[in-house]
Formats: sequence, structure tokens, C-alpha cells
Amino acid sequence: MSDSAQHLSYAVPGVSCGHCRAAITDEVTKVPGVERVEADLDAHRVDVHGTDLDDAQVRAAIDEAGYDIA
Repeated sequence: MSDSAQHLSYAVPGVSCGHCRAAITDEVTKVPGVERVEADLDAHRVDVHGTDLDDAQVRAAIDEAGYDIA
């Protein structure tokens, strides 16, 4: 990755199943710069990796998928 590589992490209490993971991954990967999305169902966390990430856009994508960030 480049020097502008980033990692953003969000607590998302509603992430609890494979459907949740798929919905969030589908929306967040549409955000420019996102290279990888990891949803940890046990920890209820979503980790986003990429370059020049826009926190507001990532948060909006999680919201668009139907989930709230704690």
C-alpha cells in the first residue's frame, strides 16, 4: 500500500450474522479508496482498510447498509 494507507475501525453493535457482514461489505466497498472490509461478528466491529479514506463516507455507507455506529 502507499504512504496514504489507512485503517478505520468502527463499533457496530448490530453486526451479528453473515447477512450483516455481506450488507456492510457491499455498501462500504463502494466508497472510493476502500480496499478491504472486515466485519468481526463476535466483536461487533467493522474494520476498513484502504487509501485516502473519507471517514464520513464510510460512516454513511454503514448507515446506508442499515447499521448504526456506536
